[in-house]
Amino acid sequence: MGVPDSTHRMSLGRATASGMLAVVALLTAGCGSNLTGHAVSAEPTAVTRQVQDRLATLLPDPQEFPDRYPAVVLQPEAAGQAAGDLDGVGAGASVSPAECTPPETYPGPDRLAVAVGTDDAARATLTVELTRTDQPLVRLRNQVQQCERIRVSRSGTASTVTTELEQAPQVDADDAMALRRTVAPDVGGAGLTQSMSSLLAQVGDVRIAVTYMSFSDAQPDVEALEQLFRTTVDRVANS
Repeated sequence: MGVPDSTHRMSLGRATASGMLAVVALLTAGCGSNLTGHAVSAEPTAVTRQVQDRLATLLPDPQEFPDRYPAVVLQPEAAGQAAGDLDGVGAGASVSPAECTPPETYPGPDRLAVAVGTDDAARATLTVELTRTDQPLVRLRNQVQQCERIRVSRSGTASTVTTELEQAPQVDADDAMALRRTVAPDVGGAGLTQSMSSLLAQVGDVRIAVTYMSFSDAQPDVEALEQLFRTTVDRVANS
């Protein structure tokens, strides 16, 4: 429901693989999840409780990231920019159809926390994003189903963003989902298509998104993605 210029702007159309990796926040390529655990209950339609702990304390520590992914916790401004790129749109972009424009994520006191680990050899990142929300995860699931293919324009460049739902992971959370996303710029070339795999869950008013992103055709590091997702969900659920 994912490292990355250290402000992590992965804006579409501006992409070069090296530029993205420098930003400290790359994100997701596709995969199904084999996570085990308690099945998620029926989809909640409202957020009914608040997690009291601060988001910054719920992020996994950098040493808890899988091997090969040395991690950093992003400062608020960089975290906001990174979060805006996780949906394949980025700040300031226009979306067609317009109703598929994702809600903006604003950094603020205990509204957003992001940590990113980077595998330089694989040109890939693992990003953990925690956000406060008053919306249940089913709202995002419904939007993904209605907006599988969108066009994104920014600063004279354009990209096609394709998103597909995958089998939801079973974890101790109120709700969970998985998705695969590709961002293909109109003016492309080798290493410019961004591939992402994301696992998402929600515990009360805290939404968890862990994303693997790369600019290669290699299979995503499913084991590392699932390990970090479970670590993060358990940390939030037990807070």
